[in-house]
Amino acid sequence: MHLVYPAVLAVLLFCVGVYGVLARRNAILVLMAVELMLNAVNLNLVAFDAWLRDSLHAGQALALFTVAVAAAEIGIGLAIVLMVHRARGSSAVDLLRDTAEPPDADEDADDAADAAGEEAAADGAARGAGARDTGTDRTEARA
Repeated sequence: MHLVYPAVLAVLLFCVGVYGVLARRNAILVLMAVELMLNAVNLNLVAFDAWLRDSLHAGQALALFTVAVAAAEIGIGLAIVLMVHRARGSSAVDLLRDTAEPPDADEDADDAADAAGEEAAADGAARGAGARDTGTDRTEARA
């Protein structure tokens, strides 16, 4: 058997998988496209193992390992998609950016206080280095 036939089929499967990952918005269809890409890799592993006539059948063993990893990946991926669908009502990949946690209000207040303190210090340094103190600030503060 020629190596060209399974290699071309694997390239076609991989290209369809890449198109599915890049063009689809539904998370389940994206996971199916990833599975197509993994199956293309498995096809290449088995084809090269048969072509090289490896006595250890390392390509087939690695393909079995890849199938096991893909099964675990699809299980975890579907669980995540199911939880997102329950929380959001949609499994669209474009809307997943909204699921990020907002920053804490305490951290925002601390950052704002630090920024205000740095600005005040910079203003004081610029005032002290650039101009002569005329005392107008003291008289305005008393009034």
